[in-house]
Amino acid sequence: MGNINPSLLHVGSTLGAVFMALMVIFIRMKASARPVTIRKIWIPPLGMSTGFAMFVIPEVRFPWWWAVAAFLVGWFIFAYPLIRSTRFEEREGLIYAQRSKSFAFILLGLLLVRTLLHEFINRYVSVPQSGGLFFILAFGMILHWRLFMYKHYTGMLPAEPQIPQPRV
Repeated sequence: MGNINPSLLHVGSTLGAVFMALMVIFIRMKASARPVTIRKIWIPPLGMSTGFAMFVIPEVRFPWWWAVAAFLVGWFIFAYPLIRSTRFEEREGLIYAQRSKSFAFILLGLLLVRTLLHEFINRYVSVPQSGGLFFILAFGMILHWRLFMYKHYTGMLPAEPQIPQPRV
């Protein structure tokens, strides 16, 4: 992959992941002060989906079954702690995400597991391929978590009053 030293690329991606995790923790803490909306639930996975453009580059590609496995690991394993730590509460007619004391620890724990897995997987695939695999894993995790949030959020919305329609 070009003239970039793979070791520097690996260190850079790990530092980038740590920075992103800290940013997510900071943003989530601030977000709990504002009401949740459907838009706020779906923007992260929609914005993240643009990352699939990385697979245009041949060095990032790998077999489809690897992608399916990574997605399923994200969906079933990595999303679970985020789902368990996400709760909503209603205040003054609006729905807010409750602050979770465990969220920062869960996110840092997921980052640690991801880094350890990254070390293991890098023995068998290139750095760009492992980046693609972990992107798909993260996408599966975020998509499942946000789908859970959406279902929980819409279940808390007040029912619209039904106005009877006259029969013609």
